[in-house]
Amino acid sequence: MGFQDQTVMVTGGSRGIGKAVCKAFALQGANVAFSYSGSSQAAEETARELREYGGKVLAVKSDVSKMEECQTFFEEAATLGGRIDVLVCNAGITKDTLLLRMSEEDFEKVLDVNLKGTFHCLKLASKIMLKQRYGRVINMASIVGLRGNPGQLNYAASKAGVIGMTKSMAKELARKNITVNAVAPGMIDTSMSAKMTDSAKKEMLGRIPCGRMGKPEDVAAAVLFFASPEAGYITGQVLCVDGGMAV
Repeated sequence: MGFQDQTVMVTGGSRGIGKAVCKAFALQGANVAFSYSGSSQAAEETARELREYGGKVLAVKSDVSKMEECQTFFEEAATLGGRIDVLVCNAGITKDTLLLRMSEEDFEKVLDVNLKGTFHCLKLASKIMLKQRYGRVINMASIVGLRGNPGQLNYAASKAGVIGMTKSMAKELARKNITVNAVAPGMIDTSMSAKMTDSAKKEMLGRIPCGRMGKPEDVAAAVLFFASPEAGYITGQVLCVDGGMAV
């Protein structure tokens, strides 16, 4: 797909979907810089795996909800090749509970990471990509941002906001050869879905026409397509990777 020697940034890239995205780009010859906010050991393990594919790899601990930490992440990523070709905004958290039990703190924390964190990265990336007159931005939305879900009001609000930012940024930057799209995963087999109860999983699977959970690699394939030269005339779109859940 033509990622040899390109520099790809992935937020939240040490595990789950983010790790699968990093691996997909590394396999295509890209240099990969990813951020993480949790275990340094897990991040180093991911970095070690990616280096086996031959490209440059950089792992940076960064809280995307803080602009100064995002700035540091971008500065370090730029050392890989002097430019940023692809940005994947994947970092996100959940703090699920019903609205009547949801604290203001839990509402704000989810929006700070999922929505404001994406804003920080989009702002920094746009400055670089406008100078390059080239860029690919892929935001990680969610089927929940399109359809809602009980107990996830904060998460749904954050992901609906990401979709709105995707469409707005796409219109602002399209003339400069910069595309901005979003991927909206459904039920994907990650540590996040592993926290669900068996009854909740069964109920959710009943809503999926394909009858199974998706894999992180399914989402990574969609991200890889949006970042490819072949998708250069596609911008402002939201691609659901959900086994037909949104149909």
